[in-house]
Amino acid sequence: MINWSEIVVRLLLAALFGGFIGWERERKDWAAGLRTHMMVCVGSCLIMIVSAYGFADILGRSDIDLDPSRIAAQVVSGIGFLGAGAIIFSKQGTVRGLTTAAGLWTVAGIGLATGGGLYFAAGLTTFIALVILWGIQPIEQRYFKKFRHMTLRIIAQKEIHHSDLLKKILSSENYKVQSFSLDKEGDDFVFMIEIDKVDIAKLDEIVQKIENEEAVKEVFWAR
Repeated sequence: MINWSEIVVRLLLAALFGGFIGWERERKDWAAGLRTHMMVCVGSCLIMIVSAYGFADILGRSDIDLDPSRIAAQVVSGIGFLGAGAIIFSKQGTVRGLTTAAGLWTVAGIGLATGGGLYFAAGLTTFIALVILWGIQPIEQRYFKKFRHMTLRIIAQKEIHHSDLLKKILSSENYKVQSFSLDKEGDDFVFMIEIDKVDIAKLDEIVQKIENEEAVKEVFWAR
């Protein structure tokens, strides 16, 4: 049976590990921030403690067949509901929050490891997670996101000419249009244009050209 001092250490360490990752999310003003990550990590730690030691008094009985790990296993699937709530689908077609959802899933694992007494594994995972969130992002933005697929969502009045709109987008650069769709919303038309290998640095120039069209009401973009 685990003693109370060990329980205190494990729960406090879980709060600390979760707080490190939550602080990184908090500084980017995400809904799932410091307190959310700490609660997930502490809760997972407690579930692991209960799973490992909460049934010690009946495990020795011959008429009891119990697998304590099954309780902890539910955290892995259950945290998916919380992660799904962190993912945002905007009307512009942008998907945000995937990294935060993955972070919550990782924090739950850290909590389970801490509750199981695997302090080194929990601490190392916390360190690696922070390196991924802080260190990899600048590299990703510099080398992988400079040229990407870009989807433009354009809301325009019905007087706009389709061919003229495409010419405006493709006039200065050799962009390749992957797909083009047109829908009607009320009295307006909604264009969805997917362009291949767009230079992110020139995105403002593209949007500005489209916004200069008199018939264009709004322009949104998503990566």
